[in-house]
Amino acid sequence: MQTLTAKDLTLGYGDSIIIDDLNLEIPKGEITVLIGGNGCGKSTLLRSLARLMKPKDGDVVLNGEDIAKMPTKDVAKKLAILPQSPTTPEGLTVKELVKQGRHPYRGFLKQWSAEDEKAVNHALEVTNIHDLQDRSVDSLSGGQRQRAWIAMTLAQDTDLILLDEPTTYLDMTHQIDVLDLLFELNEKEKRTIVMVLHDINLASRYAHHIVAIKNKKVYAQGKPEEIINCNLVHDVFDMKCDVMYDPMFGTPMCIPHGRGRCIFANQTLKQ
Repeated sequence: MQTLTAKDLTLGYGDSIIIDDLNLEIPKGEITVLIGGNGCGKSTLLRSLARLMKPKDGDVVLNGEDIAKMPTKDVAKKLAILPQSPTTPEGLTVKELVKQGRHPYRGFLKQWSAEDEKAVNHALEVTNIHDLQDRSVDSLSGGQRQRAWIAMTLAQDTDLILLDEPTTYLDMTHQIDVLDLLFELNEKEKRTIVMVLHDINLASRYAHHIVAIKNKKVYAQGKPEEIINCNLVHDVFDMKCDVMYDPMFGTPMCIPHGRGRCIFANQTLKQ
């Protein structure tokens, strides 16, 4: 199982520093969710972990190797990333899109193999879109389209999957649908999943490990029930709230309010 670590990581654009001297270790075989206010650097950090952005300083280490020094195909066989709101070439079918995930395994002269076909069919089955494989991606609903993109990352056959806001622009039903799928992939196939989410309640429900970003650094990290409280929500999101237990899942549930005293201000939820 792959390991992914950030060491003394500094990221930015031009003279602007977004992440400063950050250290982070992604727990293997778990779902990690990055949370934080708009512009705090969540997506920037995720891009750097996937080697889509070069650090100003520090290193991203994949299986003990500096990811920046690894061949691109070697990285792509170990780590897959689904960016926010990816675009699909016009007219591409679902299966054609999913087949793109096999690119790291394709040589200049290598023919499409039984192993490639097996990986693509498995990805289509797991994401429950096998019946849609001949449809144009453009013709799908938002939830179906997101499943197709997730299937493409699964066809890449990596232990590590990184997703940048996979529920963006989806209605509530499709948000839960996509997050349930990712949860099942983690449970059944033991994939390590790292994703950015805006909804703190969904993050608490689906994550084994939460990383809160504030002031260019890790503000707090740990199990949702250990770190999600009113103080964190106030400090990270500048919002007053009450934090209670989700009656269905027993995970922290944030209830925002515009004024008044936070009744759990000095408490941390415990199971």
